[in-house]
Amino acid sequence: MEIQTMTNALSPETIAEQAMLLRACYANKSCMAPIREAHSEATIDDAYAIQAMNTAFWEEEGRVVAGAKIGLTSKSVQNQLGVDQPDFGSIFADMEIPDGAAVEPGRLIQPKVEAEIAFIMGRPPNTAKLTTSELINSIAYALPAIEIVDSRIADWNIGIVDTIADNASAGLYLTGPSPVAIDKLDLRHCGMVLEINGEPVSFGAGAACLGNPLNALQWLARKMADLGRPLREGDIVLSGALGPMAAVSPGDYVEARIEGLGAARVKFERGDADA
Repeated sequence: MEIQTMTNALSPETIAEQAMLLRACYANKSCMAPIREAHSEATIDDAYAIQAMNTAFWEEEGRVVAGAKIGLTSKSVQNQLGVDQPDFGSIFADMEIPDGAAVEPGRLIQPKVEAEIAFIMGRPPNTAKLTTSELINSIAYALPAIEIVDSRIADWNIGIVDTIADNASAGLYLTGPSPVAIDKLDLRHCGMVLEINGEPVSFGAGAACLGNPLNALQWLARKMADLGRPLREGDIVLSGALGPMAAVSPGDYVEARIEGLGAARVKFERGDADA
């Protein structure tokens, strides 16, 4: 994978060291201290270089990149985490779980859930003319989605460098079963409610995602093209949270409903220690 960086402050050796520390956290289901505390000079480009190194490592191990996720698109989520711009990470095929499935204990470290709109790309968007029409015509269809975010940074104590390096805090994701054509949706005004065990915990709408999920897709298409890995036909894009994320515990049942798209659901299993 060819990644072009512009303003790296960290040495190649430090970037490789931080990438290795994150990989160890993934393997051991453990957390590490924030990167920004050990390396306050680290830039966003350094963070994407760390992420890219791990993406390339996992691809060499046989994992398949199936698309991308956009993070930090909701102002409420940005306020929660103290950041002021979006980010993105890679979606691997093995991150997808079926709608209604159960997440087994120990698969994630400190999961939280977000309700999102997923776009399935019908073709690569033309980054030379990323108009609304071009974006709409590049999308095959949309689906309701739940993103289960996770962090390898202790206590979710993240800044933008930390979350980008950590593959935009990716964990797992699932989508609802019924594709919907983009021209059938009001992407800006579609309402969202996220429930845990039948209790509403997060509300939002398409406008919470950078004003419109298409704005998030536009940002992603430009960013990925700049970094040397443009969107492809068939990619899935998780376009960003429509409202605040919520923490989940073993035994929780989560349902996200998005107006015009339907619902997606997931269960978090209890382990022996939680019984």
